[in-house]
Amino acid sequence: MLKLPRFKAAAVQASPVYLNASATAEKAASLLREAAANGAKLVAFPEVFVPGYPYWNWITDPVTGSAWFEKLAKASVLVPGPEVDIVRKAARDTGCHVVLGVNERSPVSLGAIYNTLVFIGPDGALLGKHRKLVPTWAEKLTWTGGDGSSLRVYDTEIGRLGGLACGENTNTLARFALLGQGELVHVASYISLPVAPPDYDMAEAIKLRAIAHSFEGKIFTIVSCSTVSEEIIAAMETVVPDARARLQRKSSAFSGIIGPDGRVVGDPLIDDEGIVYADIDLERCIQPKQMHDIVGHYNRFDIFDLRVNRRPLAPLGLADDGDAAAQGFVPIPLRSE
Repeated sequence: MLKLPRFKAAAVQASPVYLNASATAEKAASLLREAAANGAKLVAFPEVFVPGYPYWNWITDPVTGSAWFEKLAKASVLVPGPEVDIVRKAARDTGCHVVLGVNERSPVSLGAIYNTLVFIGPDGALLGKHRKLVPTWAEKLTWTGGDGSSLRVYDTEIGRLGGLACGENTNTLARFALLGQGELVHVASYISLPVAPPDYDMAEAIKLRAIAHSFEGKIFTIVSCSTVSEEIIAAMETVVPDARARLQRKSSAFSGIIGPDGRVVGDPLIDDEGIVYADIDLERCIQPKQMHDIVGHYNRFDIFDLRVNRRPLAPLGLADDGDAAAQGFVPIPLRSE
């Protein structure tokens, strides 16, 4: 008989220790332990939480921002690497599943940084990673686009888990690629973006995207968004004098949990730091799919045909490369302490 998991999920809304990867990883581990102490079995962190978002792209010119790109490149992390291991150890100690946003440094290029979601199992194993497919607008000055190899859903104790970063949650085909693999729990990671156009409500936009994915797929969406700290504002004031006015705008961050009916579960957070909790019962995904199951009976696969290229892209191919990871990401266990 089919039995679907029930568990508590947590969405972290917080700011990083700006451009300090190890300190931010320690902060993430502390927040993870707090969430676990409150019963969470899945903890979601914001987009590029380690070690922060390149706000300079939105408030200055590319030449001035280049010096800050260098700072971020030096502060970015390898996956796997020692900073991610800090969070992996906390996941193992608490028995939590974790989705963590990081700036991932390329192992072969000093000029390539990826916006990456890292998926961690309750034993501390590195399940996989997703690199944001297309950086949004000004983000193209910082990040390199990922490839289809990371459009994956992970079969876990808490259900089939997937995730996307920020704006790519509007990418219908990317979302369908996850739903088509049986996704039932989706993590949508975001950053607070106060520098949006004056008539744009970022918090509402984040919520709307999450509602759309949950309602269309009949799944749960865990939304985790960062906040803009005084530390970030002070750093950006050295870039442009009006940075404070631009970065203090309200209704710029939303974290919450959306059910398969498209409604918010529990109490979300807007702008303030904290952790959002909600109880997830995946059996609630069954009944709505009887009416609209876009990866099943409510589609016409004789008419529509989506193909996903999951071949990993690399600068070169080596004929003697026998590394299993080259054929697809393999779980990496956490080293014993």
